[in-house]
Amino acid sequence: MLYLRNLSYHPTATPQAILKSIDLEFAPQQLGLIIGPSGSGKTTLLEILSGLAQRTSGEIYWREQLLGAEHLQQLGGLVFQFPERHFCCGTILEELRLGHPELSSERVKEALTEVGLNHLSLNAAPQALSGGQQRRLALAVQLIRQPHLLLLDEPTAGLDWSMKRQLVTLLGKLKNHWSLLIVTHDAGDLLEIADKCWTLNHGQLNEVERDRVAISRQLSAVS
Repeated sequence: MLYLRNLSYHPTATPQAILKSIDLEFAPQQLGLIIGPSGSGKTTLLEILSGLAQRTSGEIYWREQLLGAEHLQQLGGLVFQFPERHFCCGTILEELRLGHPELSSERVKEALTEVGLNHLSLNAAPQALSGGQQRRLALAVQLIRQPHLLLLDEPTAGLDWSMKRQLVTLLGKLKNHWSLLIVTHDAGDLLEIADKCWTLNHGQLNEVERDRVAISRQLSAVS
């Protein structure tokens, strides 16, 4: 179980806190969806949970263990928005083994199978893959690390309808073995696979029922 207790983030250079007294409870092998507009603090929250940013105050627990930044880097695997922009190797194999030169061929195959890319040549260039395949490869790069928690920033951004559907289906399968926390400005098709939902506005997090989010989206579409 992931617990956030009174978590805040207030850089000295900003007049107001970016995240304000956030409380969150999230069970293993679930998919949580945090919905909020640009500038609401979504990406900052993921960066704190992955150990890339230091919280100003508050506590983060995983299974009742209080976590510092070093522990958080081991806990969470962060997939950035447009992760394909961060690929830096010439082949899929090199991308997966980056930082893990001892990685066995079996583990590479397992990771690619988990994201449905086991049919691709390991010598293929990541930049030559389709948009949906690149998102899947970015997931495999994190799965290699065996994190407890997968953190995804706008995973369907920039994908066409077909690729979005394929990625949503994959994420729905991954939650059978992993915990996934996703932030997005538009819940879209992700709602159907979400177990818990929150809204994040002006740095304040509130849990909401998934059905209420769906109804709100329908009313917005009508208006």
